[in-house]
Amino acid sequence: MRLLIYGAGVIGCWYAVLFGKAGYDTTIYARGKRLELFRKEGLRYEEKGKIHKADVKIIERLEKADSYDFVFLTVKENQVHIALEELSHNISPNIVTMVNTIEGYEKWERLCGEGRIIPAFPGAGGSFQDGILKAALTPYLIQPTTFAEINGCRTKRVEKLAKLLKTSKIPYQIVKNMQEWQLCHLAMVVPIADAYYMAKNPQMAWKETEVMQKTAKQMKCNFQTLYKSGIILSPRKMNMFRLLPIFILKIGLIAVFKSNFGDVFMYQHSMNAPDEMRSLHEQFYGYLKDK
Repeated sequence: MRLLIYGAGVIGCWYAVLFGKAGYDTTIYARGKRLELFRKEGLRYEEKGKIHKADVKIIERLEKADSYDFVFLTVKENQVHIALEELSHNISPNIVTMVNTIEGYEKWERLCGEGRIIPAFPGAGGSFQDGILKAALTPYLIQPTTFAEINGCRTKRVEKLAKLLKTSKIPYQIVKNMQEWQLCHLAMVVPIADAYYMAKNPQMAWKETEVMQKTAKQMKCNFQTLYKSGIILSPRKMNMFRLLPIFILKIGLIAVFKSNFGDVFMYQHSMNAPDEMRSLHEQFYGYLKDK
């Protein structure tokens, strides 16, 4: 099976590492400084305190006839349209869009071709430090790699993708409605990112009582609004955000923000992608305003 990672950021590169370790023919489409780094030193990553080099190929151009079983699109939300337009000229049949979004998938299909998109979301986080990838998968109970067909059907290619992830030891879940899942995800992560941007000391945001109080209140409001608008909260555990008292949510947020998990999967992403998260803030609250 041939796999292409379109986007050489932390998420895409970590999945490339895991696919390569599982024995899959894996290629990363890279540009700019990241391409220069990989050409010179390869994709280096840290695991259990040791530095390894990933078993992957690197390309700087995608040709029309380059055929991959799955293309994993791991770019920022504001880069999706350009990426899909380029992929419209490539013959690979399946594009797994691992992107934060509130946009309708039908618009994406118009850009790259009907029936090619498998909407998904990654379960990983980390950073590059001195050219070395330091990343990890999120625990299954918190956020496994999530995906679905746009119409919610269980198809052969979805089963094939599930097998690929299982072989690569990547926790996953298949949901019925990826659009609803994405909305619930944004209802949670947008206030989290906002908390870091509000805080005087973002890395110690959990110490700022007013910030944590406001974040808990906003998160509860987000989920209540989605629920009242008829959105089925996905996964079901998201219902706790609309049902729990704000003071309990606040205590939980403080614990998560001050944890290593919070640093790796929340703080680093929020601080490395402020433009993306602020754009998603505008889109998400614009969506809620119309409800």
